[in-house]
Amino acid sequence: MARVKLEDVCERGSSNLKQSDVVDKDGDYPIYGASGYIGNVDFYHQEQPYVAVVKDGAGIGRTTLHPAKSSVIGTMQYLLPKGNVLPEYLCYVVKYMHLEKYFTGATIPHIYFKDYKNEEFNLDSLDRQKEIVSTLNKIEKVIESRTKELELLDELIRARFVEMFGNPDVNEKNWNVYKMEQLCEVGSSKRIYQNDQSLTGIPFLRISDLVNRMDTGSKDCDLFIPEELFEKFKKQGLVPARGDILLTARGTLGRCYIIQDDDEFYFQDGMITWLSNYDRRITALYISYLFEMPEFRKQIDSLQAGSTVAYLSISMTKELNVMVPPLELQNQFAAFVAQTDKSKFDIHKFLYCTSNNTQSIIKPRPNTKESGKTRGGKLYADEF
Repeated sequence: MARVKLEDVCERGSSNLKQSDVVDKDGDYPIYGASGYIGNVDFYHQEQPYVAVVKDGAGIGRTTLHPAKSSVIGTMQYLLPKGNVLPEYLCYVVKYMHLEKYFTGATIPHIYFKDYKNEEFNLDSLDRQKEIVSTLNKIEKVIESRTKELELLDELIRARFVEMFGNPDVNEKNWNVYKMEQLCEVGSSKRIYQNDQSLTGIPFLRISDLVNRMDTGSKDCDLFIPEELFEKFKKQGLVPARGDILLTARGTLGRCYIIQDDDEFYFQDGMITWLSNYDRRITALYISYLFEMPEFRKQIDSLQAGSTVAYLSISMTKELNVMVPPLELQNQFAAFVAQTDKSKFDIHKFLYCTSNNTQSIIKPRPNTKESGKTRGGKLYADEF
């Protein structure tokens, strides 16, 4: 096993294709974009399997494996494996690097190979890579199954929401409707500049960190601010309190995180919106699930017309129309969610532990002697 840099095992490639280049085309060769398969064309860029990374706009840093004789559009970047690495192994490696942390650009976020090419990981022999890939594939299938369980529980909650409150777009129950700014304060954090950051202290969450926390329960973070600065913000009332909502505002829009008692972190302004000081007619839980309803999200989608990058500004958020059912009904819904959340918590815990153990196979944590659990020199999946 050797410790290598990403640039030691792959070369960067670029594409000048646009999605419009695929329109009305036909052929035998697939072409992919940030959201997946787009269509077939009569040409291809890559002769061999490769890894692609979303380098611009929504989904930045997302990593996918693609077959031979295929192509990607220009918002993605090719990572072409050299002879010392399997494409499947390379894909897992890059996926676990969480490249979204390297993004730059306020209007259209992007990442550059030059910024992440020095990321290090464990490179085994090709035979060992095959074994590791086989193990990780099995683990991925288990993760997919448990994730599907989460999705079904979320569908159950959304169904209960519609049953109790009706369609947010139609409002057939004729609840009173208010602008978001009439129901809570809508703002963001104090801007944190690079020279405000530190190597240790209070975690400083980017939008990718917040989404990861929501999806897996992980509290991992590699950016911090000094404790003294955090305490200063706290005294000034600039730190979210229990029950406040953090709302994703760029790329993936409208994901809600409700602040818990034990949360202690700060967050990136511009990318995350802060909802606080709710009117007594509304609850944080109701708002958070309202944002999950496709019918409510139509409002958000309508605000994106003509935009290059998905963005939900503070002013846009303030103007969102919110139907407000009786508080008693909202509390009944909260009790139903609490019961369902017990099952979701167990699944999130499993996914978090599995994710950490899986990543440790290829990229061990500092101060650990081995990169993954082994038995008789072989990786095993039954303890993940």
